[in-house]
Amino acid sequence: MEWINLAYLVSAILFILGLKGLGSPRSAPRGNLLGAVGMLIAIVATLLDKGVMSYTWIFAGIIVGSAIGVVMAKRVQMTQMPEMVAIFNGFGGAASLVVALSTYSIVSGGNTTWAIALVLSALIGAVTLTGSVVAWAKLQGYADKAMTVPNQGLWRAGLVLAVLILAVLFVRNPHGGGFYLFALSVVALGLGILLVIAIGGADMPVVIALLNSYSGLAAAATGFVLNNYGLIISGALVGASGIILSQIMCKAMNRSLGAVLFGGAMVSEDQMTSIPGKEFYEGKVKSCGAEEVAMLLENAQKVIFAPGYGLAVAQAQHVTQELATVLEKQGIDVQFAIHPVAGRMPGHMNVLLAEAEVPYDKLVEMDNINPEFSQTDVTIVLGANDVTNPAARDDPSSPIYGMPILEVDKSRTVIVIKRSLSPGFAGIPNQLFINDNTLMLFGDAKAVLQDLTRAVNEL
Repeated sequence: MEWINLAYLVSAILFILGLKGLGSPRSAPRGNLLGAVGMLIAIVATLLDKGVMSYTWIFAGIIVGSAIGVVMAKRVQMTQMPEMVAIFNGFGGAASLVVALSTYSIVSGGNTTWAIALVLSALIGAVTLTGSVVAWAKLQGYADKAMTVPNQGLWRAGLVLAVLILAVLFVRNPHGGGFYLFALSVVALGLGILLVIAIGGADMPVVIALLNSYSGLAAAATGFVLNNYGLIISGALVGASGIILSQIMCKAMNRSLGAVLFGGAMVSEDQMTSIPGKEFYEGKVKSCGAEEVAMLLENAQKVIFAPGYGLAVAQAQHVTQELATVLEKQGIDVQFAIHPVAGRMPGHMNVLLAEAEVPYDKLVEMDNINPEFSQTDVTIVLGANDVTNPAARDDPSSPIYGMPILEVDKSRTVIVIKRSLSPGFAGIPNQLFINDNTLMLFGDAKAVLQDLTRAVNEL
């Protein structure tokens, strides 16, 4: 029907406008709303187009799914958003896998194009499902950041070869190849585990973006299986945007996509043995208290906050904005430096600070904020580690050498608020902590900032 295709066209336009809106913190809420409206139109059009005999199970699924969504939205903290996104990617892959298998059980055969689409839907869906579960387990702390399996490369190659053989056998005989499709799905589930299990925690932002792309590609393949243009368009957009975002994340970490997928952890076991331990900091760290920092801030004209995952863990975004407001009332220029991979997923810091109602024009991306550090009186680093490590710029022997960083060390004074001297996801010490212009303010970020705000108000 022509009006169905017109509805899908409108949905596609809304999806594209929504993705464009997500490119900026200021327009992100509108972009999210446009995408949601587009998906609603596509769903309604699909239900009316396919002549559904009974809506009972559909409405039941909507009610149950909505209830689960509301509970998760209420209970999941902003610090757990990366884990939530990871598991949602898994749900998308699972949906594609289930649809592929169930469709074959009903249709039991089709032309070559249909068979290829079915294989891709099952394959990508299965890899996305188990890969996302592993990523979620890593982020939750249920699994090591980087794990290796004996002869891991051979296992991967063997599973890929098995997938190719099973795919060819099924495509050549889609009418009687149900066993091949089922076996391919099982093998793909194992492949998904092996593809993600060896990837280190520092690369999780890339993995989440890539798995999001996988879920979109699986949906697009499912659209060909079901002959649904809306699903093809939406899946293709998600797949393409996920790949682009993955490349952006890789550039921000000076890592190739291949190195992330097949290189394992950012720091190898051999490199770990040569990395200095506690002696790196011994006798070189200068600590301070809230009163000392308050005195520095009293005489400052420009202050930059550099947030990291420590801010998220402490849920300190609101008290950070409170301190920023106090400083601005005293005539101090305040900005927030945003690194592309600060936190555990793309845009993590933007979302946290937006929740605290930090003005969008105060959030400055890395490339734009770096030239300003040399004119900054005080930079306050909130739990950021690897993304502020000068070794990435100055030390060719460092495992993270070449990774773009927030050049906070160029500020006149750097205050690092952190619980301890523990390393970041890369697992290496931070040169910033022992620099002459750095002072360490140890403690939970939220509690420390509350003390600091009181100290500033008392001056």
